[in-house]
Amino acid sequence: MDQKERMLNNLPYKAWMDGLAEERLACKKLIFEYNSLPPEEWGRSTDLLRKILGKTGDLIHIEQPFHCDYGKNIEIGENFFANYNLIILDVAKVKIGTNVQIAPNVAIYTAGHPVHPDSRNSGYEYGMDITIGDNVWIGGNTCILPGVTIGDNAVIGAGSVVTKDIPDNTIAAGNPCRVIREIKEEDRHFYYKDRRFDVDDYM
Repeated sequence: MDQKERMLNNLPYKAWMDGLAEERLACKKLIFEYNSLPPEEWGRSTDLLRKILGKTGDLIHIEQPFHCDYGKNIEIGENFFANYNLIILDVAKVKIGTNVQIAPNVAIYTAGHPVHPDSRNSGYEYGMDITIGDNVWIGGNTCILPGVTIGDNAVIGAGSVVTKDIPDNTIAAGNPCRVIREIKEEDRHFYYKDRRFDVDDYM
């Protein structure tokens, strides 16, 4: 098993071997092109994202700047929106579902290092897969750590550090991120805290 295979199997690996450095460089070139797109050429953005990412839906929008390691280890579903400064360290698989919204300054880190300094200084690092379900909203300045799964319909509050799995249909926030409450049917009728919709076409 070479170092790339080890990386993608969540095993300790060395990031400068077996073509990994070259793959990161190729991704950086595409990311540079994407982040340098002038507004009048924004129509090229989707085609560029399809070159960078492993799999995408038809409707996908990521505001500049965007950064990732390899790109090809990221799968994104239909109707995806990410605001400014999304960072995805995709040394392991990152799977994102449909209808996902991500606020500014969100970091998704599959990458990690051993805690003991001797092990860490050996050059070995690791990646653990991250999965984000359907209909998820992730608030600004959230950090999602290796190995986490965020369930369908979840809302992650701004400034959260997500260290453990978050179940379906919940609102979670904090450092470390914890479930605050379930999302209930009556939540459908409110757009912000106790403010009800004043229109009829929200359902």
